[in-house]
Amino acid sequence: MRRFTVAALTAATLGTVLSAAPAQAHHGRPALGPENCAANACHFDVPAGTYDVTVRLGGDSAASTRITGETRRALLPETATAAGEPVSRGFTVNVRTPEGEPTGPDGTPGLDLVIGGSAPALADIRVTPALPRALGSARAGGTPMARQIFLVGDSTVCDQPGDPYSGWGQQLPQYLRKGLSVANHADSGESTVSYLADSRLWATVQPRIRRGDLVLIQLAHNDKQTDEATYRANLETLVAGVRDRGGRPVLVTPIVRRWFNADGTLNNNTALLVNGLGVDHPAVVRSVAAAHDVPLIDLTARTKALVESLGTEASKALYLYNEKRDNTHTSVHGATVYAGLVRDELVALGLVPAGRTRVG
Repeated sequence: MRRFTVAALTAATLGTVLSAAPAQAHHGRPALGPENCAANACHFDVPAGTYDVTVRLGGDSAASTRITGETRRALLPETATAAGEPVSRGFTVNVRTPEGEPTGPDGTPGLDLVIGGSAPALADIRVTPALPRALGSARAGGTPMARQIFLVGDSTVCDQPGDPYSGWGQQLPQYLRKGLSVANHADSGESTVSYLADSRLWATVQPRIRRGDLVLIQLAHNDKQTDEATYRANLETLVAGVRDRGGRPVLVTPIVRRWFNADGTLNNNTALLVNGLGVDHPAVVRSVAAAHDVPLIDLTARTKALVESLGTEASKALYLYNEKRDNTHTSVHGATVYAGLVRDELVALGLVPAGRTRVG
């Protein structure tokens, strides 16, 4: 994996707080435990797949712990524990190769987790293969609940390899309860045209979709010279491809660019993703969703309202304006906020269960 720095526990400290209890079997499969951890990192030598992780956080002193993994994915938000009052938490994680962007380097095989936070304390950890979603499991109305959420998108969505960048898909896992994993196949620089054309992208994603999986599609930022008919047809191809596999497509309008008018609004082509040919990308996405009965997350409208409410100064923190004079790509803070908007919409649409909602 791509290594990065977080607040570290010393090896001695970790050794005193990790449980010495043997790992228990899980449906016939042995659980991997704290023997795979040292200092602030845990490495589990597992093949590609989906894994349930259960942790016990806290110790004799007050603590505050968060967990990230693989390519800087936020898997568990910072969790405060009182002295002598440990808590158990769980999450489900997707392990794949490449572990980050699909066109990037492979990374390190297996599952890598980093224990961070302002005062981290890991008392125990267990990793087991996630069992396939039972066919009988269902949400209200009888529709099977998805175990995997695939993301198809660009650099505003992807697992960004290095600070200060972050895509909203990189932050989404921390909002989801155990049993839902995020397989982020978004890739920097991709348009609807290139995503369909590159064998490492759609041709790799589509065969992995299982019945009932969700596939969130947000592509627009790089369709700068894509005409409307082609853009519409490409979205329709992606929607049909998801349904051919028994998956559930969800169309997502693109996040706004932070490009203000003099009156403090974002009512301009640059901010609202209208390309050089005059194609209004969010409008086309909405139209395709309506025409094909596809659930819609209008992230353009949600992010526009938020950025305008914050104004020209406070909204800088959502993007990389201060670091890079970048009004398109989000900071870790901005990506976390936008991921929260996505999760709120998924819950409102009845596509994921209400569960872990607070981050920070």
